[in-house]
Amino acid sequence: MRNRPLAVDALLAAALTSVAVLLGPEAARQGQNPLDTTAYALVVLVHLPLVVRSRAPVVVCSLMHATWLVYVTAGYWAVVCSFGPMLAVYTVASLRALRVSVPCAALMGGVWIYAGAVSHTDSWPSVVGQAVVYPAVLWRFGVVARRSAELTRQLRREQAERARREVAEERGRIARELHDVVAHHMSVISVQTGLARFVFDTDRQTARTALDTIDATGREALEELRRMLMVLRAAHDGAPAGPMPSLARLEETAERIRVGGVPVSLTVEGTPRPLAPGVELCAYRVVQEALTNVLKHAPGASAEVWLTYEPHQVTVSVTDDGEGVILDRVRSDGGHGLLGMRERAKLYGGQISIGPQEQGGFAVRLTLPTSARTAGRGDDATT
Repeated sequence: MRNRPLAVDALLAAALTSVAVLLGPEAARQGQNPLDTTAYALVVLVHLPLVVRSRAPVVVCSLMHATWLVYVTAGYWAVVCSFGPMLAVYTVASLRALRVSVPCAALMGGVWIYAGAVSHTDSWPSVVGQAVVYPAVLWRFGVVARRSAELTRQLRREQAERARREVAEERGRIARELHDVVAHHMSVISVQTGLARFVFDTDRQTARTALDTIDATGREALEELRRMLMVLRAAHDGAPAGPMPSLARLEETAERIRVGGVPVSLTVEGTPRPLAPGVELCAYRVVQEALTNVLKHAPGASAEVWLTYEPHQVTVSVTDDGEGVILDRVRSDGGHGLLGMRERAKLYGGQISIGPQEQGGFAVRLTLPTSARTAGRGDDATT
């Protein structure tokens, strides 16, 4: 009906015209003037404008009432042609504002009273009641339909806006994921490339080890990017996706940073246990980003990684002693990595603190709830 309103309106016009024509012979049995050819022609003219009622409801309503007025003035029974004007009043109320629809409803009531006067009726209370109730009921139904349509449009706009926000959030999440993958692995590759170039002629074994690290890091980066792209594909090609990085790979990540020239110690407290995949990935990415920042901004520092399993939460912290920090790099950093850490913590209801230590160096500490009860608290304490 929404796709072909003209065809629907034409069918309505034909249906109401047919009802009026079939009702015509009832006029004589009601003591009214019988309908002749002129009357039936007026019946058709009254209902014909309904074909375009959705496009010009006010014009259609006015034209139909004018023709209906001519029909009534000719002395014919008003009820025969009343269904079309009723639909016209409803249409105006459902498509136009109150200041337009109220006069149209009043117009119908006026024509109805005029019809009673022309027919010299003796039941004025009935005529007046019909002149008030019929237009009022039709107007009310039309107003309810208009408000329902407005509410539907508003809901659709809100749904579209919510969909746009979800798309934007997903793009942001993907961007952070890509940043974590590219920044970490490319930092390691860059450092190892510089090391290999520096010792290529003097220490072939060290250069070979650096090249092996570059090869392994590049392969891992490609594998992670491949998994992410598989998620973004429109059609599933049936290829199995490998597991996302987890806390079990922290030692492997620390080893890559050690090879890059930054001493890293990893300490695990508590009893390791399986966690939700999102929580594991969040904790892993925060540690990865923090170690990458140490490698980029403080290549002469040493770092410590602590992983603590507690009954209802897991905590990871990365600290460095601040040796060899490159202040220019810290000042010029765009901050996407730190923003990504905070967004990840907020997503999983965790708390994160990022900043310099009093004794020197930098510290990142993340606490993530591992139960639905604590995860619902949100991240109101990120610093």
